[in-house]
Amino acid sequence: MRLVITVAIAVLMAGCGGAHPTEPDPRPGLTPLTTTAEWPVSSPSVERVDETRIDHAVTRIRRGDYGGMSSLLIARNGRLIVEEYFDGMVAERAHTQQSVTKSVTSLLVGIAARSGRVALSDPVSRFFTGYEPFANVDDRKRALTVADLLTMRSGLDWDESTYAGSPLERMNQCGCDWLRFVLDWRMRDMPGTRFEYISGGTIVAGGIVGAATGSRLDHFAASELFGPLGISGVSWSQGQPGGLPHAGGGLFMRPRDMLKIGALVLDEGRWASQQIVDPAWVRLTTTRVSRGVRTWVGRAVDYGYGWWLFGYNGNDVIAASGALGQWIFVVPSMQLVMSATGNDASRALAAVEILFSTVLPSTAMP
Repeated sequence: MRLVITVAIAVLMAGCGGAHPTEPDPRPGLTPLTTTAEWPVSSPSVERVDETRIDHAVTRIRRGDYGGMSSLLIARNGRLIVEEYFDGMVAERAHTQQSVTKSVTSLLVGIAARSGRVALSDPVSRFFTGYEPFANVDDRKRALTVADLLTMRSGLDWDESTYAGSPLERMNQCGCDWLRFVLDWRMRDMPGTRFEYISGGTIVAGGIVGAATGSRLDHFAASELFGPLGISGVSWSQGQPGGLPHAGGGLFMRPRDMLKIGALVLDEGRWASQQIVDPAWVRLTTTRVSRGVRTWVGRAVDYGYGWWLFGYNGNDVIAASGALGQWIFVVPSMQLVMSATGNDASRALAAVEILFSTVLPSTAMP
């Protein structure tokens, strides 16, 4: 979630506040919604969500109590019930996704896997024979698989911090072939044994999609994921070789498109009667592999295959997370999807607070 990426051609930015009861509401009331080709609409109350509590949370966002949030969207039962924009953000503007990109990359690996072109058990080296011999090669590096990259258990001797000289900082600033940079990096552990959040590993996973399908990740995404979802206007930060998309944090798309990604996961890979991702892939990749790897707003967070997982009263909350407050939340038991964008590193967890303090307690179980 905390990733902040800086590349030569693009710069991507990688607690409830106190109330002010004496100040007037900036604009009371939720924004009226209109059904579009993308989403049928409803209202919170019709979908059994407490509209008064949602309205109060939105008013507090407008007032600045949650920092620099720029959008909040909620869908329940396949209907859009909240769509709010703040701080100059508008519906048609693509927003940085930061590490939400990793979760999208996991879906793209799944689409490639559906046709048998890649498997979780495949050794990473299989897809990069042109890069051999790798630097720092040993039995650990030879054992590295696609699953190890997606579960953040690669075994690489890596630190995702942004301190000067860190692996992340060196990769972002190198102006070099990102794939070779990561493939040549030294190992520390046997793959599959320890969680270590590594954006470079997801960049390599994106490179595997390109190598396996013969279509660069962004082109593959456009035809196999975004096209079927009706998503356009997407862009990626790019590097070497040949405009390689930054699969770990370089995606830009609209908040409505984020909500579609969440709805796709909620419906186990289906959208508008089309099976885009294999349901078994969605179920597998949103299960817990590493437990307790983070604590956000006092809640333990687990990790699957490119997705974070919370618990709420015995229910799973699946999440994609990016620096500065980019979020997609999926709550299957409640048929609920929520997305949020932001531009405030100090309040990057604001949407998590709103989800657990307001949205989930306001939602009646089906």
